[in-house]
Parts: sequence; C-alpha cells; structure tokens
Amino acid sequence: MPKFSDDVHEAKRELRVALLAARRSLSPPRRAEAAASVQAELVALVRRLRPARMTAYVPVASEPGGDDLPDVLRAALPADAGLLLPVLRDDLDLDWAAWTGRESLRAAGRGLREPTGPPLGRAAVAGADLVVVPALAVDRRGVRLGRGGGSYDRALARVPAGVPTVALLHDGELVTSVPTGPHDRPVHWVITPSDGLVAVPGVGPGASAGRTRVR
Repeated sequence: MPKFSDDVHEAKRELRVALLAARRSLSPPRRAEAAASVQAELVALVRRLRPARMTAYVPVASEPGGDDLPDVLRAALPADAGLLLPVLRDDLDLDWAAWTGRESLRAAGRGLREPTGPPLGRAAVAGADLVVVPALAVDRRGVRLGRGGGSYDRALARVPAGVPTVALLHDGELVTSVPTGPHDRPVHWVITPSDGLVAVPGVGPGASAGRTRVR
C-alpha cells in the first residue's frame, strides 16, 4: 500500500480517537439537549422537503440525534412516505429495510439496532429523496469521517447527485479539514446543535439552502 494511503489511514484513526473521546465526555444532559436540537432542525427540513422516501438510522451511544430519531422522523413525514433504516451486511455494505416501529428493531453487530422487515437491497438508497447519515466529523468540502468500515461511502456512491444528503454532528465536529481517501463521499448538509442546518459550500443541492457557516 502506498505511503500516502498509510498516512491518510493513520490521520483518520487519530482523528476518530479524539472525536470519540470528546463524545464520551459529554454529560447525559448535554447529550439530551444536543439530541433535541438536532432532531428539531432535521424535522424542520423533512417538513420543508416532504420526501416520499428517506433514509435515516438509529443513533447509538454518544451519536447525536437520540435513539428515538426514527419515531420522530416518521411523525414528521407525510402519511404515505417511506422511512428506510440500514441493515449491515457481512461485507460491511448496507442493505435497507422499512421502519415499522420501535418494536421491529433488533440488536445487531457493532452495537447497532436494525429493522427486521424484508430487506430491500443495497440499491434501495438510490430511490430516496433525502438521505440522513451518521458521521464523526465533516469538513468544509463536505468530506465525511465515518467509523472506518466504508459502509456509508458505498451507500452514498449509489445516491443520485441531485438527492440531498445530511450528516448529524455534535458541536465542534464541523471542521476545517478531514483526511481524505479516494473512496470518501461528500455530504451536502450537516446539522449541529448550535448552528442548525449548515450547507456545505459548492456541494450539490445543499449549496443553495441553509446557512454556510464552516469553522
């Protein structure tokens, strides 16, 4: 493997360690407050865009958004809209299944919670009108830092260019630069507790909506 790739991999690893430590240091009240703010901003976006189908996920541990995020989004969507959640495959790619209620979730690998409904296939994400993804950080180019498995980079590669994608972050995770590899996929928007919806300058549909503040 080229040294450049090794350097990027190590830089990402170090950044992940620091970001995860910062998340773990958040007190329960701070996490709850952040979750409420992120949810409110995302609900406002959903009600404005009114997607016929969207994807989201169940935040776990210190991830922003709260573990009731799918319930909140389902209530904000039009009655006939579909909400898809990811199902992690053995190869770390993502399949998708419909959210039908909290009782339909099961514990899965890596601490995830997944829907138990029929899998719709990896390409189901391509039919979404709004795609919500987790991230540890996003930079001013829209480059997203994930957990390192590449699952969401593969999923985002299937999303048509005109479909808005949004990552949920804690404060301080919208950064100047993220180490970048050849398979990293940008997002159009981020949501943070303090800044709300922030459009990434120059990246697809998100560039024309929301605020453009990037630290």
